[in-house]
Amino acid sequence: MTRSPLCRRLLGTALPAAMLLGTAAPIAMAEPLIGSTVNTYGMPGLIDMPTAEVNPDGQLGVTTSYSDLSTRNTLTFQITPRLTGALRYSKMDGFDRRLGYVWDRSFDIRYQLLEERGNIPAVAIGMQDFMGTGLYSAEYIVATKSFGERLRVTGGLGWGRLGSRGGIGAPFGHRPELDYGEGGKPNFDQWFRGEAAFFGGLSYQFNDKLTLIAEYSSDAYKREEEEGTNVPDNGVNLGFNYRFNESYNLGGYVLGGEKVGLNFTIAMDPRKAPYPSGLERAGAPVRPRPAPNADPEGWSGNWANDPTAQPAIQKALADSLAKEGQILESMSLNANRAELRIRNLRYSQQAEVIGRTARIMTRALPPSVETFVITSTERGLATSSVTLRRSDIERLENTPATEIAKVAVVTDADPRPYGLVATEDAFPRFQWSLTPYMSTGLFDPDEPFSYEIGASLNARYELMPGLLFTGTLRQRAFGNLGPEGDRVLPESTSGVPIVRSDSRNYTDVSGPTIPRLTVAWYAQPSETIYTRFTGGLLERAYGGVSGEVLWKPNDSRLALGAEVNRVRKRDYNVRFDFQDYEVTTGHISAYYDFGNGFVGSAHAGRYLAGDEGVTLALDREFANGWKVGAFVTKTNLSDEQYGEGSYDKGITLSIPLSWATGQPSKETVGGNLRSLSRDGGSFLSVQGRLYDTVRESQKGKIYEGWGRFWR
Repeated sequence: MTRSPLCRRLLGTALPAAMLLGTAAPIAMAEPLIGSTVNTYGMPGLIDMPTAEVNPDGQLGVTTSYSDLSTRNTLTFQITPRLTGALRYSKMDGFDRRLGYVWDRSFDIRYQLLEERGNIPAVAIGMQDFMGTGLYSAEYIVATKSFGERLRVTGGLGWGRLGSRGGIGAPFGHRPELDYGEGGKPNFDQWFRGEAAFFGGLSYQFNDKLTLIAEYSSDAYKREEEEGTNVPDNGVNLGFNYRFNESYNLGGYVLGGEKVGLNFTIAMDPRKAPYPSGLERAGAPVRPRPAPNADPEGWSGNWANDPTAQPAIQKALADSLAKEGQILESMSLNANRAELRIRNLRYSQQAEVIGRTARIMTRALPPSVETFVITSTERGLATSSVTLRRSDIERLENTPATEIAKVAVVTDADPRPYGLVATEDAFPRFQWSLTPYMSTGLFDPDEPFSYEIGASLNARYELMPGLLFTGTLRQRAFGNLGPEGDRVLPESTSGVPIVRSDSRNYTDVSGPTIPRLTVAWYAQPSETIYTRFTGGLLERAYGGVSGEVLWKPNDSRLALGAEVNRVRKRDYNVRFDFQDYEVTTGHISAYYDFGNGFVGSAHAGRYLAGDEGVTLALDREFANGWKVGAFVTKTNLSDEQYGEGSYDKGITLSIPLSWATGQPSKETVGGNLRSLSRDGGSFLSVQGRLYDTVRESQKGKIYEGWGRFWR
């Protein structure tokens, strides 16, 4: 066996270096079984093999691993303190005679059954590629034990790929052959079946940056060998991991003394922002009221009989709130009570808006006004009212935010209260912006990453609260996102209408395009019922009308909704022309907040291709606005009709811009990440759907961000 000079040098120095480790100074490890190294699959592990370690709860990681055998790109999320999930996109040589390689999608899931305690090791059970094509399919049970502060020893039993070297038999029966063509379904009959084999290894933390790793791998790379790839003839792998900081890790390894590789990981903890306190300026301080004998007129309330008082106070409040990025839509005022209806345009946490508004009210309102009611609105909908006593605000200003949370009352907002006076010049309201845009495409076998960059002109005209016109005009500058050759409507080979699989035809258009041009009307028939009607060019590929109704009490974990749409497919020039395809879609929906940051939803109805079925989604949300989730859709299309992937599924990701920049903003980046874009189970994309519009400023989300009340 011939080894490269680099390989010989690594082998020649790894063992002598390991013998000298005992002279290194001891280091401290705050959490002994939090993973310090990432394997080539992007999961807590050694080199190829897994460990029983976990990532910090909520951590999102992206790992790229490269060797002569494969290139793996993995998105990993620590769903709960013990549950880890991953989506992987891998390039493997062979398997496709036309390209000479294949891009494979796979999902992993693992659960830490036991934490390390005393002499008991941590134990985890996991499934690799448990619902993909099966090229990486494996299952395992693994244990990891710490010895001192530096050494961790791992041993496990693997099946599938991890049972292909040094097998000990099939304790749970035969493993049937997989159909590698379609994928996308759980491989139930494969799990923990077939030949099993032992694997193991150790990691030694040389210092706070460098960890040295050795393992015995039970993966013989048989699938790659069948495709003619030269694979290692033994399972002894050596490597290192260098930790630059909490966010960046670099690993290097040698597989079987032959194949050299590298992996690089970027990790993000949603709860650890680069600017934890934000960079916005502090809000105005509370202004205590003067003593009654210092302002007897203000305390008496006689000022309320002056017809010029409210207009002057309302203008002062509107001007002050505008500097905070808020719109004072309307206001009611008497001698003892003031209600402000405000629209938040700046801050990601509604609690911060309420806190800043309350302090401004102490500075603008006469001393007889004791009751403050701050009603949040969004798109003309009154979503919640927070009632505070002015004396509590004065008394608790310099205490923790939890103290004023105890005396605040959050209720449903009255959609038609008596005495509200609209703020002068608040409506009609016109806004516009000219910004760059970037559209991306992932997971195409011929172009794994594609993009388009250009300029976007966005306009919004709000005639009155709840009635708004919006539009976007785009001009592409450059990119590789677009169809291969001429734009033609693909012909369905399964009888399923082409509704999404031609999405690349809507890109790389010469001249300006109009992705959206709509009119929307939002209304509130009662305190807990909200409605929306939207018409026009609803999205890049469809135009028509969309109607929605939502029941969402302010203090309820449950919300129920229904939506119906009648749309027609737009032409590929993304302007005002249409194709012949028309369809009616609609769903009934249920949403439930489970607490601890988890929100689930279920949608049953008809999709764009005319297929009928159910979509289930589960999101984990963080107090600062981060959201990571997953969804799956199953309709009445057969696996053959749907095509590769069998049914729709994917991951959702939303990152608040304020988290990364420290500057106040309601903008987010992210979207849906699918392994494949198919026609079955496709939703219409409509901006401003009611659940997220309403919920962001209701009781649960307000209290979730209450720590920023005094910010």
